[in-house]
Amino acid sequence: MRLRLSRTAAVIGSVLGLTVAAASTTAISATSTVATGTESLHSKTSLDLWPQGVYRVPVDAALEARVGTLLAQMSLEQKVAQIIQPEIRDFSVEDMRRVGFGSFLNGGGSFPGNNSQARASDWVTLADAMYEAAMDASLDGAAIPPFWGTDAVHGHGNVFGATLFPHNIGLGATQNPGLIKAIAATTAREVRATGIDWVFAPTVALVDNLRWGRSYEGYARDPQLIERYARAFVAGMQGEGDSWLDGAHTLATAKHFIGDGGTENGDDRGDTRVDEATLAGRHGQGYVGALAQGVQTVMASFNSWNGEKLHGSHYLLTEVLKNRLGFDGVVVGDWLGHGFVPGCSYERCAAAINAGVDILMAPGDSWKALYPNTIADVKSGAVPASRLDDAVKRILRVKLRAGLFDGLSPSKRPFAGDASLIGHPEHRALARQAVAESLVLLKNNPVEGAPLLPIKSSARVLVIGEGADNIPQQAGGWSMTWQGTEVTNADFPGATSIFAGIDDALKAGGGEARLSVDGSIPADFTPDLVLAVFGESPYAEGNGDLDNLEYQRGDKRDLAMLKRIRAAGLPLVSVFLSGRPLWVNPELNASDAFVAAWLPGSEGAGVADVLIGDKHAKPRADFIGRLPFPWPATPDADGWHHEDKPQASLFELWQGFDYQSNATLATLDESSGAETAPSRLAIFDKAIKAPWHLAVGDDSGMHRVGAGVWQQGAWSVRSINREVQEDARRFSFAAAGSLSFRDDFPMDLRRFYRKTAVLGFDAALESVPTQAELSMQCEGNCGQTLNLAGSLVADAKWRRYQVPLGCFGLGVNELGRVFSPMTLTLGAGDALTLANVAIEEAGAASAANILLAECGQTQAEAEAMPR
Repeated sequence: MRLRLSRTAAVIGSVLGLTVAAASTTAISATSTVATGTESLHSKTSLDLWPQGVYRVPVDAALEARVGTLLAQMSLEQKVAQIIQPEIRDFSVEDMRRVGFGSFLNGGGSFPGNNSQARASDWVTLADAMYEAAMDASLDGAAIPPFWGTDAVHGHGNVFGATLFPHNIGLGATQNPGLIKAIAATTAREVRATGIDWVFAPTVALVDNLRWGRSYEGYARDPQLIERYARAFVAGMQGEGDSWLDGAHTLATAKHFIGDGGTENGDDRGDTRVDEATLAGRHGQGYVGALAQGVQTVMASFNSWNGEKLHGSHYLLTEVLKNRLGFDGVVVGDWLGHGFVPGCSYERCAAAINAGVDILMAPGDSWKALYPNTIADVKSGAVPASRLDDAVKRILRVKLRAGLFDGLSPSKRPFAGDASLIGHPEHRALARQAVAESLVLLKNNPVEGAPLLPIKSSARVLVIGEGADNIPQQAGGWSMTWQGTEVTNADFPGATSIFAGIDDALKAGGGEARLSVDGSIPADFTPDLVLAVFGESPYAEGNGDLDNLEYQRGDKRDLAMLKRIRAAGLPLVSVFLSGRPLWVNPELNASDAFVAAWLPGSEGAGVADVLIGDKHAKPRADFIGRLPFPWPATPDADGWHHEDKPQASLFELWQGFDYQSNATLATLDESSGAETAPSRLAIFDKAIKAPWHLAVGDDSGMHRVGAGVWQQGAWSVRSINREVQEDARRFSFAAAGSLSFRDDFPMDLRRFYRKTAVLGFDAALESVPTQAELSMQCEGNCGQTLNLAGSLVADAKWRRYQVPLGCFGLGVNELGRVFSPMTLTLGAGDALTLANVAIEEAGAASAANILLAECGQTQAEAEAMPR
């Protein structure tokens, strides 16, 4: 059958939002429940912690009738196709014609035809092809237009030449909801130019731990500001009043529901262990604002809440979000997020659908099995038909509201293919304004009797540092690629680096700028002062997680550069690029002036608008940005929000200076605290510790292993009882393979870069293995493999083995990006039993403790390891 419907008007106006008072995190509330395993019991009193009916989109009876008519004409296969979302790299136009997927996405670093320089017209061509295939009923029997979703989180970041705005942390520093609304509306126009109709933004996370690698996606540690910003962003992205979801706007997504910024230790995809009052009052405020403004989609989060995965939480997704808050739109899963629910895989997950996820995001080849498996689950009753119908109704409802049934292909919609909108001068001007407003002045000490900033426009300035003329570094993650890496300035046509902006401003005032990335002073240039631009390298989720907030821990290249400038007697201004506040006391001490510039995006010239004054050093613009997060006073602070025990901060929330302030900063304590760093990291201690998991396999693929008995071809793993239940694993390999404690993302282990740190594990062997190759694995090609076969004792007795980390040949930077702290390769016929894996301090050698002292190190190499 061919289903074509016209659109009925559905208009939402501005509505009054609700807020919930923030609550203490000191104890679990008596009216809420901590989840144990997969069980979660909640009372009526728990639901009362959430506001009733925040979502305010009026019901359109005619539209609902059309949803019902559509649904009644659909087969089971057509319904299931609506809830599966593949990625453009992993399915074809013919797949769309055959299956009729309800939506698809492009991930970070994914482009039409795999061409990173694809033009707006190329994006629209793919959108048209997918639309026409979905509307072709010859194979799947239905003509239902699809959504296309994209992560335009700080501008249309996957598109060549697009305007990139400061990341959310910088926008939080502006405290300007009107700016947020304008940025969202501008982003929507650039997205529409590429034929896309759905944006996976805004992120409304309340970030409680700055070690989290997604900290820059949070606006501020202020629930009320997040609520206002969420409302403003959704109003700008989706429109409001008569312009709601018209051709100039796109669907917005509030993400990631809920508590993603509150995980223990700042682990991405970790566990947020707070009471329900805190979850609602602190982490829920962004959703209050977004729902009140009529956001049409909400993305489920990877994290758990008190042990229960959000993708599998019926209580939070259905009872709270849909029933209590009143949300009638679509809940979309995150990237294969359903596969992390206990009992699920990437290819099958009735539990996530039953919990309330309406669309399963299925990149890679997972959709090929997920589609038939879900059909089978509905037929068997594992997924009730009523739940499937509810999900499809929600999808159809939002498509009708968004005008997808108006009969226009993407190329016929407003703005489609308009290349002039990509990086339009007005858009870049708005982004430049956002950069200027986001800058936070933290230090401006006097030099020769006057503050160093602003800089005279007639000055001779040496600009140094890797970030000075580096657009990828100032843009950060989600910029042409997922992590923001493997790109150059050439991938951002029309953008301006910070150096380019400084150079232009000084030329206009009669001054001169000279670039020296490594900080060397040219023989033919005598500067009046030096401006250093340095900071974090780009990263996105997972890869940015830290275990310590010290900047460049163990590798102080930038500090050494600053000290060389100070030794030359030159005044020094530092511009710090980062996705979060970091401990930079030594860098602050080495600088006469210090500016937090966050991740400004494509318009680096906005930095010069504030730092460069006129020829008399009068400001052209002032510093109005203020810190959206407290700045850490010590490197080992976790950045965590403790209401009962607040941590000391160097600068408090919303602190910052302007040109009228006395911004003099005294010399700070530079003690790094490395000597007090934690001495042990448990990896497998009675249970496998988050974020690690156990995997077994070979070069053709690694397979995640749970507790109990596991078998995959020639490899088997069995949980056994050593001291307590299932506190050890027995590995039996009929074919060569590896066992690996690992994570999907690298972890920062730089705190263990010292001579006394070892990898320790308990093992019992009945025979000497034919092969026993031990390694640590990190991002990139790094380290070396150790052959332990001659060091293992085969008498079936438990012994502890300790291997110095220095034996693995990892430098300090490599230790900052470790995927697997222990990978052990065994040969065919080998077996061993393993327990109690940890990175720890070396112990004394004994019969039961085998310390592999040197592992091939020379004495000089051993002595060179930090102590």
